[in-house]
Amino acid sequence: MSASLIASLGAAFIAVLAMVAALAGAWSAPLRPLPSHAVPPPHAWRFAWPLVRRLAPMVAPWLSAGQRERARDALARAGLDRAIDAEQFLAAQCMGAVSGALGAVCVTAFTGVSPALIAPPAAVLGALMPRTALRDRIARRRQAILRQLPHDLDLITLSIEAGANLGAALGQAARHGPAGPLRDEWQRVLRDVHAGQPRHEALRAMAARLALPAVSNLVAALLAAERQGASLGPILRTQAEQRRTERFLRAERLAMEAPVKMLLPLVLCIFPGTFAILLFPVVYRLLQEGVL
Repeated sequence: MSASLIASLGAAFIAVLAMVAALAGAWSAPLRPLPSHAVPPPHAWRFAWPLVRRLAPMVAPWLSAGQRERARDALARAGLDRAIDAEQFLAAQCMGAVSGALGAVCVTAFTGVSPALIAPPAAVLGALMPRTALRDRIARRRQAILRQLPHDLDLITLSIEAGANLGAALGQAARHGPAGPLRDEWQRVLRDVHAGQPRHEALRAMAARLALPAVSNLVAALLAAERQGASLGPILRTQAEQRRTERFLRAERLAMEAPVKMLLPLVLCIFPGTFAILLFPVVYRLLQEGVL
């Protein structure tokens, strides 16, 4: 056994011991009680959730006020602000970094590569995985809300034109709208109103959480109409038409971008195989005739 392999195995053993000691220390730490409004985390977090909760108080001093606020905004846009706080998200990133570095050290122990070359990039990649998953969730949630918004606006408009007030119309959207993040947001607005928060503040809080221009414009139009005593039906119908037009234009833009996105897979995957199939008989014939 070479000296480099022995050194790599020793480094892997020390790293495993350090990881086990850190996990044991974190596991022995007391759990903070969950807030009354907390909800269960996503399924992907369930297996590591007890350890994340124990690590969160340890990493809380590393967070500045600005980082904490940005993390809260991102978690709110992802719909996770009542399930995960900023400290727990940082704890998940630290766990990802440690897991990535430990996996890299274990791999290098059997390949003979220096751990110093692979462990830092693996740690950075592990730390970025929770942030990447959060960014993807935000993008999917935004698309689902924009796709669902015209339908819910039509439902609210019909309810108001049938004689219901705005609160009852929002209740119709929260109860009978398609399942998705927008219905969850309507339900959260109604819960906030039933808890005593004024309706205009609950709507502004929803617009701030989602950070979508379409929702912000809708909330601003609703509040302005209520303040001025204007009829909500025509305003909501206009908003629904605008959102439907924006959805159609967004679909057109995605359709125009599709050929450009398909170009790289075509060049790398489809064209080489096609050229190989087409040129194989020609090359074979030239090889038989001694030209090549």
